[in-house]
Amino acid sequence: MTAPVYENTDVFAYGLDAADPLRPLRDEFLFPPAPSGAPAIYLAGNSLGLQPRKARKYVQMEMEDWERLGVEGHVHGRHPWLPYHEQLTDMVARVVGAQPIEVVVMNTLSVNLHLMMVSFYRPTRERFKILIEGGAFPSDQYAVASQARFHGYDPKEAIVRLMPREGEDTLRSEDILEAIERHGKELALVMLGSVNYLTGQAFDLREITRVAHAQGCKVGFDLAHAAGNLKLSLHDDGPDFAVWCSYKYLNGGPGSLGGVFVHERHAHSPQLPRFEGWWGHNKATRFEMGPTFDPLPGAEGWQLSNPPIFQLAALRSSLELFDKATMAALRTKSDQLTGYLEFLLDRLPAGYVSITTPRDLKQRGAQLSLRFKGEPKRLLQRLSAAGIICDFREPDIIRAAPTPLYNTYLDVFRFVKALEAHALE
Repeated sequence: MTAPVYENTDVFAYGLDAADPLRPLRDEFLFPPAPSGAPAIYLAGNSLGLQPRKARKYVQMEMEDWERLGVEGHVHGRHPWLPYHEQLTDMVARVVGAQPIEVVVMNTLSVNLHLMMVSFYRPTRERFKILIEGGAFPSDQYAVASQARFHGYDPKEAIVRLMPREGEDTLRSEDILEAIERHGKELALVMLGSVNYLTGQAFDLREITRVAHAQGCKVGFDLAHAAGNLKLSLHDDGPDFAVWCSYKYLNGGPGSLGGVFVHERHAHSPQLPRFEGWWGHNKATRFEMGPTFDPLPGAEGWQLSNPPIFQLAALRSSLELFDKATMAALRTKSDQLTGYLEFLLDRLPAGYVSITTPRDLKQRGAQLSLRFKGEPKRLLQRLSAAGIICDFREPDIIRAAPTPLYNTYLDVFRFVKALEAHALE
């Protein structure tokens, strides 16, 4: 494939935006104001996505039904609350490349990760280890360590941590696969983030799953930085489970509900150990209030409690936009946005910035992690004062994520021009 030909001019950026078929979707979001009063250049969708314009309307609709109907809203609301989460199922399935029976919106990410490990981390004397990234998000590290302790194992012995080679920022694919094969007979679970939160590196989920399953391991993925970012194919890739949050690229709002994928081959396995709750019980007999749990088939069978409707309503407003855009089109634009950003960054003064995220498009999503010469926290403050919102992660990384649903090529151009002004001071 021929590499795109980019130009370092605002006229070129305007031209790309004018030709962008997804450009109208930008108007479906609300932007925080810059100090000038203009909309900010928002490059932090990898941390918290923007508010869809319809989120307020959808939440207000449920507030009105609560006021108007009280408890009857569960059945007689405009969008009845009892089956409300089912409105999101097909849309979520399309976002993550799954069958509807394989997904459900529920809980938050770390809660769901623990629920999945109850079922899929079943250690034995011979096979008790969990393989994770050494640089995994802290909550994932805490979760796997606490699960190992819960089963009576010392995390120092039970956790296998993947580390980059000396002098490198990211993991090599061949090193991940080699570690799985080397430790395979001891591994009960391979549990990786599909996109590393710090480096922005994306992993080959299909190949990791294939190699891990060949070793007899269960496989799970944390999709916090992948859902709504990468074009996923969970059903075809075949991991046993995956979990994600919806407040980043999925724009569900702060602390919004997460999601779960359980592969279809486990859909009709009521014998799988799990923590049980009444919302995972057979819908036909749920309100008979019987004493024996009868799990729903598929991912719904892992539900515990009825979900918060206002959060579902806000998330629905965003998922409708994903359906309108399609993940294939979003990924195409995302690759072009990060490619343009990379092109512009490479033209800044030598030594000013380095990109720690892989340059291979197959190994990244919307986020580029940047290491700057000087004091990155002070630079972040200057960017904020100029109406450009990124974020900082210790020890020295500024993350910038041009998000295809609402960012433009001109956003990217103006961001780098602000960096250039700082570099030339």
